[in-house]
Amino acid sequence: SSGSTNKLRADGLIPAILYGGKDPNQNISVEKKALKNIINSDTFLSKVLEIDIDGTKKMAIIQDLQMHPVRDTPMHVDFLELDDTKPVKVSLPLRTEGAPIGVMNGGKLRQPYRKLRMLGLPGALPEAVTLDVSHLKIGTSIRISDLNIAGVEVLEPASAVVVSVKMARGASEEEEEEEAAAEAAAAAAAADGGEEDEGDSKEG
Repeated sequence: SSGSTNKLRADGLIPAILYGGKDPNQNISVEKKALKNIINSDTFLSKVLEIDIDGTKKMAIIQDLQMHPVRDTPMHVDFLELDDTKPVKVSLPLRTEGAPIGVMNGGKLRQPYRKLRMLGLPGALPEAVTLDVSHLKIGTSIRISDLNIAGVEVLEPASAVVVSVKMARGASEEEEEEEAAAEAAAAAAAADGGEEDEGDSKEG
């Protein structure tokens, strides 16, 4: 169990069920305040939680959460008990960092995926996937096959584009047209030799 584990005591007000472990399904209730703090984060579906049931500690993740339609407060939670030796499927938030070169040159960053489905042992799973996109030029992309997260298998199609930089005017077109246009533009730009940065390219 990691130091970042969020602790929940099973003596609160919100009904919940804990399943997937060696014991039969357990109906429990969890602290309202602690649960609200946890679900305020976009990583709450991938956080490993420590649930204390009458002194017995169990590791779990939230598999399903029912919210009150009006009050927007949690009403019922399904917890999946974790076993350090069994891989588990989770959806991890996808974050980007850095300012892409292509965006600074007038392109538009596209991120079709907000979350990625992954399979891995509880100890190997990060709470989120963070990609450095600063190197992306117009017409380039990062695909699922480019991701390499130790001990974790990404369950999305290998050829799927995770993030890309497109020509700004083509941002609303269909994916295929967009890619073709962006690649053609990138090829044209490369053939052009990029004259606008001549100040940097003169060597003594």
